[in-house]
Amino acid sequence: MTQQVPSTEPELAGVRNFRDVGGLPTKDGRRVRYGRLFRSGHLAHATEEDAAFLSSLGLHTIFDFRNAADQKLEGPDVELAGVRNVNLPLTDPADGSEFWQMVRDGDIAQLRAHLGDGKAANRMIASYRTIIKERTPEHSQVLHSLAEDSVPALMHCAAGKDRAGLSIAVTLLALDVERDAIVTDYLESNATHRRYKVRRSGTSESARSPEVMELLSPLFDARAEYLTAAFDTIEETWGGVDTYLEQALRITPELRERLRERLLD
Repeated sequence: MTQQVPSTEPELAGVRNFRDVGGLPTKDGRRVRYGRLFRSGHLAHATEEDAAFLSSLGLHTIFDFRNAADQKLEGPDVELAGVRNVNLPLTDPADGSEFWQMVRDGDIAQLRAHLGDGKAANRMIASYRTIIKERTPEHSQVLHSLAEDSVPALMHCAAGKDRAGLSIAVTLLALDVERDAIVTDYLESNATHRRYKVRRSGTSESARSPEVMELLSPLFDARAEYLTAAFDTIEETWGGVDTYLEQALRITPELRERLRERLLD
């Protein structure tokens, strides 16, 4: 049974979806250590107060999973003195750029055609599966870095939900965190104050009508079915988490134990 993790979440004005992953339980009764692993949305709009708080965490490394198109849209992360910034794009900026322009600018007929009848949710499921199968070098680099010298670490993408969510999930799998606890943490991204703000062109009511927002919601929701698809992909492709870690991510038992020593109580 997953226990409720106490909230130590600060009030950040320009950074959404920030939280400490500490407190999550492992299968052998240990817990993720507080102050070692954090997740959030992008840091491009962090205020001075936000930056001061982030600096107080003693971060060694920030992993930014955004691609060049994301960074052009949102801007670069704020720079924190003494913190290493590692950019590991988990999606190709050319892949889907027209789709996301349609999400921002498309009329209701376009949105219905591209997102209706389950198309939006199916796109998200396919994206999660693809990242698990095709971005093994990036996930391997993250885990090796965490085991070697990169803790405390913050992982983020644009919204802190999908690419960061998957990278956090992979890390937690390597730590033997209970599967239901991983899903519970992932779903925290649905909290109103954490959700990514949907950007739509135009100021008319029709640009953000109830139907439009309903069509867009699968793209901006954290849904258990998305993360389950990622877990299923691991099982289907490699036969289980241990083989996935060892063969796809090159995580030896020794390195996995070092990771656990760095991140678990």
